[in-house]
Amino acid sequence: FCVYLFRAAAEAGPHDILKLYNTKGNIINISPQLAPNSPHSCYKLEVVAADCNSELLGSDLVVALGFELSSMEKRLQSLEKRILTEAAETPVIVYEMKRQVESFREKLESVEHLSWLGLFKDMSEGTHKPSPFYHKRTLRKTREECEHVREKFLQMSSLEVSEEVRQYLKTPTFDNWQWEDAEIMVLLQVMYTDLDFISTFNIELDVLQQFLYEVYRRYNNIPFHNFKHCFCVTQMMYGLIWLTDLRSKMDSIDLLIMLTSAVCHDLDHTGYNNAYQINARTELALRYNDISPLENHHCAVAFEILEKTESNIFRNLSPEQFKRIREGIIKCILATDMTRHTEILNKFKAILPVFDFSNKDHRDVLMMIMIKVSDISNEARPMDVAEPWLDCLLQEFFNQSDMEKLEGLPVTPFMDRDKVTKPSSQTGFIRFVLFPLFIELANLFPCLEQHIIDPVQKALDYYTEMEKALEREKQNWAQSEKMVKPSNLKEPEAHPEPGGMTKPVNL
Repeated sequence: FCVYLFRAAAEAGPHDILKLYNTKGNIINISPQLAPNSPHSCYKLEVVAADCNSELLGSDLVVALGFELSSMEKRLQSLEKRILTEAAETPVIVYEMKRQVESFREKLESVEHLSWLGLFKDMSEGTHKPSPFYHKRTLRKTREECEHVREKFLQMSSLEVSEEVRQYLKTPTFDNWQWEDAEIMVLLQVMYTDLDFISTFNIELDVLQQFLYEVYRRYNNIPFHNFKHCFCVTQMMYGLIWLTDLRSKMDSIDLLIMLTSAVCHDLDHTGYNNAYQINARTELALRYNDISPLENHHCAVAFEILEKTESNIFRNLSPEQFKRIREGIIKCILATDMTRHTEILNKFKAILPVFDFSNKDHRDVLMMIMIKVSDISNEARPMDVAEPWLDCLLQEFFNQSDMEKLEGLPVTPFMDRDKVTKPSSQTGFIRFVLFPLFIELANLFPCLEQHIIDPVQKALDYYTEMEKALEREKQNWAQSEKMVKPSNLKEPEAHPEPGGMTKPVNL
């Protein structure tokens, strides 16, 4: 297996992106827990983004190296046998070479995502992965962290992403966990390109890249509302645009508003929701008079980025176009405040029977519904993608409730680690928030039922069963406690009273 990886890595360019696929065609992580290959179940390692100008790919590599890797493997095996025969023991230098190969193998198995750049990460601090909860990282990204990702992104930005990945990117089943931040930025660039925004709105590529970098920089190191969440929401929005064929129903400028709103919708989120901001009387709550303080801040940060010429992807548009885009982005991002959920959903339900794509008011409500669906769409993804996101969300919730207790603020009930369980946090949310929202969107676009309704029903069944199992375990534990208690009770001890009498000690 390692030899196969060496061969695949050798055939790739220095900045190409490689991914490992299982027999079902799903991208998987390389780790020590990975099951071995067999003749009937072979893994596949592919270059999913490559420099089209590279000359050293495939058979050209054989010419460049002067030998085939398979023949080299056989030769090395033969030489190793010959050394053992002639020297009667393995020389020290061979042990050293094996140690270096083992070190390289550890890098292959321990990096979170396999790319050429990833193979050479510093292993001096051990091979464990960083915590997914970011609890030991600073809130703001460091300059070094940002520059490192920026350099990788610019090196990868000219790669041609494979058609297979481009199509995969249009589906709700996309697995974000298999992609590094720099690779995610490449995928965001692909979205703007494949929706023809680059040509339609005359967006220079270097300006788009600077915009994406500034967006990455302004998402914080927090468990849930981070850059990967930004990508997931944007990718779901992108997938919905393709699945519903919105390109034939709405103007390109509306699609640009929707995608860019998704990219910017949680900029500079600090991991504490509006209730905390208002109760703690934070700077944001005071600035925005307790009215959607976070969402207003996300909008403001987005337009701070767009105010800079070098990162303003709208700089070649007319003032009228920019005004329309600004109004649309503000409207979409403010719609993600969950305190407005019922208001926006009721508006959509009222116009649904007579929905008209030529009606601007109808389109505006649909755009708000689309970003709301995208924002809370994790449960529409495969369980192995969605469940880690729930773990991240609960970690962020629990951090907030801990802070509320510490500061003597009202504790948000659904964030209290002493009261909330993993399944209980989801069953009610799916029944009373997700389903009513998703069903109404599927009423307008019946094609979405298999993509967002069916997976959410599976998620509800999964967490309902988990909740029942926890309840049974709780009851069993309580019953066992009752059975154990009588055997632990002791007879009252006695001690002598003056005059030789004894008196029991009260329990």
